[in-house]
Amino acid sequence: MKALSLRADYAWDVLAGDKTVEYRSWPTKYLGDLLICATAQKIPETIPGHAIVVVRVKDVKKLGDRQYAWQLDNVRVIEPFPVKGRQRLFNVDDSLIKYHPEIDDENHPSDAAVEAFANKYLVPLMY
Repeated sequence: MKALSLRADYAWDVLAGDKTVEYRSWPTKYLGDLLICATAQKIPETIPGHAIVVVRVKDVKKLGDRQYAWQLDNVRVIEPFPVKGRQRLFNVDDSLIKYHPEIDDENHPSDAAVEAFANKYLVPLMY
Protein backbone atom coordinates (compact mmCIF):
# COMPACT_ATOMS: atom_id res chain seq x y z
CA MET A 1 0.00 0.00 0.00
CA LYS A 2 1.14 3.55 -0.61
CA ALA A 3 2.11 5.33 2.61
CA LEU A 4 2.78 8.90 3.72
CA SER A 5 4.61 10.11 6.82
CA LEU A 6 3.11 12.97 8.82
CA ARG A 7 4.12 14.58 12.08
CA ALA A 8 2.76 12.39 14.86
CA ASP A 9 0.20 14.98 16.00
CA TYR A 10 -1.09 15.48 12.45
CA ALA A 11 -1.33 11.71 11.93
CA TRP A 12 -3.32 11.52 15.17
CA ASP A 13 -5.68 14.23 13.86
CA VAL A 14 -6.24 12.15 10.71
CA LEU A 15 -7.04 9.13 12.88
CA ALA A 16 -9.52 11.18 14.90
CA GLY A 17 -11.19 12.44 11.71
CA ASP A 18 -10.26 16.04 12.52
CA LYS A 19 -7.81 16.43 9.61
CA THR A 20 -9.36 15.80 6.20
CA VAL A 21 -6.94 17.84 4.09
CA GLU A 22 -3.18 17.36 3.88
CA TYR A 23 -1.25 20.27 2.39
CA ARG A 24 1.85 19.44 0.37
CA SER A 25 4.25 21.36 -1.84
CA TRP A 26 4.02 18.59 -4.43
CA PRO A 27 1.12 16.94 -6.23
CA THR A 28 0.38 13.27 -6.74
CA LYS A 29 -1.64 11.52 -9.38
CA TYR A 30 -2.22 8.72 -6.90
CA LEU A 31 -5.81 8.42 -5.70
CA GLY A 32 -6.89 5.59 -3.43
CA ASP A 33 -5.97 3.99 -0.13
CA LEU A 34 -3.12 5.62 1.77
CA LEU A 35 -1.47 4.41 4.96
CA ILE A 36 -0.77 7.30 7.34
CA CYS A 37 2.43 6.87 9.36
CA ALA A 38 3.52 9.05 12.26
CA THR A 39 7.10 10.27 12.13
CA ALA A 40 9.48 9.33 14.94
CA GLN A 41 9.38 12.83 16.43
CA LYS A 42 8.18 12.39 20.02
CA ILE A 43 5.10 14.53 20.60
CA PRO A 44 3.11 13.96 23.80
CA GLU A 45 -0.07 11.89 23.51
CA THR A 46 0.79 10.49 20.07
CA ILE A 47 2.26 7.24 18.75
CA PRO A 48 5.53 8.21 17.06
CA GLY A 49 7.15 5.93 14.51
CA HIS A 50 4.03 3.87 13.76
CA ALA A 51 1.48 3.39 11.00
CA ILE A 52 -1.86 4.24 12.61
CA VAL A 53 -4.65 4.65 10.04
CA VAL A 54 -5.68 4.09 6.41
CA VAL A 55 -7.54 6.80 4.52
CA ARG A 56 -8.50 7.36 0.91
CA VAL A 57 -6.97 10.15 -1.16
CA LYS A 58 -10.15 11.35 -2.84
CA ASP A 59 -8.75 14.28 -4.80
CA VAL A 60 -5.73 16.57 -5.09
CA LYS A 61 -6.35 20.25 -5.83
CA LYS A 62 -3.79 22.85 -6.79
CA LEU A 63 -4.15 25.88 -4.52
CA GLY A 64 -1.43 28.12 -5.81
CA ASP A 65 2.25 28.17 -6.54
CA ARG A 66 3.66 24.93 -5.10
CA GLN A 67 0.69 24.34 -2.81
CA TYR A 68 -1.60 21.31 -3.11
CA ALA A 69 -4.51 20.12 -0.98
CA TRP A 70 -4.92 16.37 -0.72
CA GLN A 71 -8.55 15.56 0.15
CA LEU A 72 -8.74 12.63 2.62
CA ASP A 73 -11.79 10.56 3.56
CA ASN A 74 -12.87 7.00 4.40
CA VAL A 75 -10.90 6.68 7.67
CA ARG A 76 -10.19 3.06 8.61
CA VAL A 77 -8.63 2.13 11.91
CA ILE A 78 -5.78 -0.36 12.03
CA GLU A 79 -3.65 -1.95 14.70
CA PRO A 80 -0.59 0.34 14.91
CA PHE A 81 2.73 -1.14 13.82
CA PRO A 82 6.26 0.31 13.62
CA VAL A 83 7.23 1.98 10.36
CA LYS A 84 10.35 3.92 9.48
CA GLY A 85 9.04 7.08 7.84
CA ARG A 86 10.28 8.34 4.53
CA GLN A 87 9.83 11.39 2.39
CA ARG A 88 7.21 11.44 -0.35
CA LEU A 89 5.02 8.40 -1.00
CA PHE A 90 6.50 5.01 -0.19
CA ASN A 91 5.27 1.41 -0.14
CA VAL A 92 4.41 -0.72 2.89
CA ASP A 93 3.61 -4.43 2.68
CA ASP A 94 -0.18 -4.93 2.81
CA SER A 95 0.22 -7.99 5.04
CA LEU A 96 1.26 -5.71 7.94
CA ILE A 97 -2.10 -3.89 7.92
CA LYS A 98 -4.77 -5.30 10.26
CA TYR A 99 -8.09 -3.47 9.95
CA HIS A 100 -10.73 -3.04 12.62
CA PRO A 101 -13.91 -2.54 10.59
CA GLU A 102 -16.06 -2.15 13.71
CA ILE A 103 -14.15 1.08 14.47
CA ASP A 104 -14.45 3.06 11.24
CA ASP A 105 -16.12 6.17 9.84
CA GLU A 106 -19.14 4.43 8.37
CA ASN A 107 -20.09 2.07 11.21
CA HIS A 108 -20.41 4.83 13.83
CA PRO A 109 -18.86 2.76 16.62
CA SER A 110 -20.08 3.03 20.17
CA ASP A 111 -18.02 4.96 22.69
CA ALA A 112 -17.37 1.68 24.52
CA ALA A 113 -15.99 0.03 21.36
CA VAL A 114 -13.72 2.99 20.63
CA GLU A 115 -12.50 3.05 24.23
CA ALA A 116 -11.80 -0.70 24.24
CA PHE A 117 -9.84 -0.42 20.98
CA ALA A 118 -7.88 2.58 22.25
CA ASN A 119 -7.03 0.93 25.55
CA LYS A 120 -5.84 -2.25 23.83
CA TYR A 121 -3.92 -0.85 20.85
CA LEU A 122 -3.24 2.88 21.19
CA VAL A 123 -2.71 3.80 24.84
CA PRO A 124 0.14 1.31 25.42
CA LEU A 125 2.12 2.91 22.54
CA MET A 126 1.52 6.56 23.41
CA TYR A 127 4.47 8.80 24.17
